[in-house]
Amino acid sequence: MKKSEQLPLTEASSRYNHLEKMPVKQLLASINKEDNNVPTAVAKSIPAIEKLVKAIIPKMKKGGRLFYMGAGTSGRLGIVDASECPPTFGVPHGMLIGLIAGGDAAIRKAVEFAEDDIEQGWKDLQRHKISANDVVIGIAASGTTPYVVGALQQCRKKKIVTGCITCNPGSPVANAAQYPVVAVVGPEFVTGSTRMKAGTAQKLVLNMISTTVMISLGRVKGNKMVDMQLSNNKLVRRGTRMLEKELSLKTAEAKELLLKFGSVRKALQHYKK
Repeated sequence: MKKSEQLPLTEASSRYNHLEKMPVKQLLASINKEDNNVPTAVAKSIPAIEKLVKAIIPKMKKGGRLFYMGAGTSGRLGIVDASECPPTFGVPHGMLIGLIAGGDAAIRKAVEFAEDDIEQGWKDLQRHKISANDVVIGIAASGTTPYVVGALQQCRKKKIVTGCITCNPGSPVANAAQYPVVAVVGPEFVTGSTRMKAGTAQKLVLNMISTTVMISLGRVKGNKMVDMQLSNNKLVRRGTRMLEKELSLKTAEAKELLLKFGSVRKALQHYKK
């Protein structure tokens, strides 16, 4: 097979064989052994992640948005990260947006061949009135997804900042992105099943990007999520404990203050005036 025809690293044959003959304990231990390689691969990507994050922060400080784009597992991971930022950091919905090939229906059920449309990704971005104020990150384990490649190529033409998260070096997605992040995790335990190590690597990188950006935007005080939405009793209790400790208040008084102002930050600001 010629070099240009070689399979992506994420599609390479597993280091293990005859999986169906392995005892359960051996299967679990082998999967765990492979998973242990993921943090090391991500650590090697920190310089690239830093460059991408430093490109995102000034855009978002000026009101720009962050888009994640992917297909299948990659698309779902982007949607998860984007959807968790408003309740965690109190940012508006729409500040981070996850797009998946095939639309929202593809979140739960695969939409056949949706990822193969090289024009649809850009069309999806246009529906959100994408502009040069925004940043687009393509997520593709193999780095070959046309839906993502096409969108990044169009963004580059329009002077929109682009990044990517992939696990295949030298891939089309990596070449299309201005700030590529490549976490080389190697072949999957089940050949080609990129929901495993590649998916874990993508999730770790997404956590790093969004958390670092939110901290840089002032959405964390000390080490606390002072802007979190009080959407359940657990978070109300957490916010109450924060105020108890910060202001030396009794539990009932801290809870009353929290519920009155709706967030830890606002409660602190009011109390300290």
